[in-house]
Amino acid sequence: MSGCGNRKTPSTATHRLKQDYLRIRKDPVPYICAEPLPSNILEWHFVVRGPEKSPYEGGYYHGKLLFPQEFPFKPPSIYMITPNGRFMCNTRLCLSISDFHPDTWNPSWSVSAILIGLLSFMMEKIPTLGSIETSDFTKRQLSAQSLAYNLKDRVFCELFPEVAEEIKMKQRTQRDLSVRQQPLYIPDVTSNKDEDLFGTPLHYGHAANQEAVAQQAPAHRQPKRNLEGALINLCVIAGFVVCVYTVRFVLHNIGQD
Repeated sequence: MSGCGNRKTPSTATHRLKQDYLRIRKDPVPYICAEPLPSNILEWHFVVRGPEKSPYEGGYYHGKLLFPQEFPFKPPSIYMITPNGRFMCNTRLCLSISDFHPDTWNPSWSVSAILIGLLSFMMEKIPTLGSIETSDFTKRQLSAQSLAYNLKDRVFCELFPEVAEEIKMKQRTQRDLSVRQQPLYIPDVTSNKDEDLFGTPLHYGHAANQEAVAQQAPAHRQPKRNLEGALINLCVIAGFVVCVYTVRFVLHNIGQD
């Protein structure tokens, strides 16, 4: 973390924040990563990954901590940058671990403890200055939108390149799944009830090719005409046979008389 120190920063704050940085790198906070600005160790940025089974699941929430020169004897200011549905953006949050409540601040609290407290308060619904009330549906929408939102932030991408790449991979996966889930074109399959007078299938919702229908119509009509002709011939033959047997029966009866 060379170059992170600020010449105007008291040695106590610099020394303490360097220790906190080494501690958070060695023992990361669940769902959270944090980095100080290379040009100013008093300004830290963090990313909260939305915990599972919460309205924030799948989201990435960028924020920042502004430490006073008197740190650790005075608390930092806390801001959220990514729209999240729980806190107002770019507004100082009134929390027991922020500079709104110096009376409740404990100098032994590290950066990790501050971020854990922030995540805990994010999961609750207790109102405070800087908090907002939204539905779980809105929070889930903002969770999905947070991916593209953060990639537009230059500081976010510079401080968290691995997270930015993780978001890009997630977006590619979502696009691939969306393409795979698109419905395939299935030709219309119709029963005999959905045929026109010529036996041609009706294409509901599609413009029929009139020339193709005209060409197909004779082919459909020809078998029907052949069947009708055969039935007529069969009826004629049957009628003729009946007539012959009737005449023979009559002549036979006359001969007996």
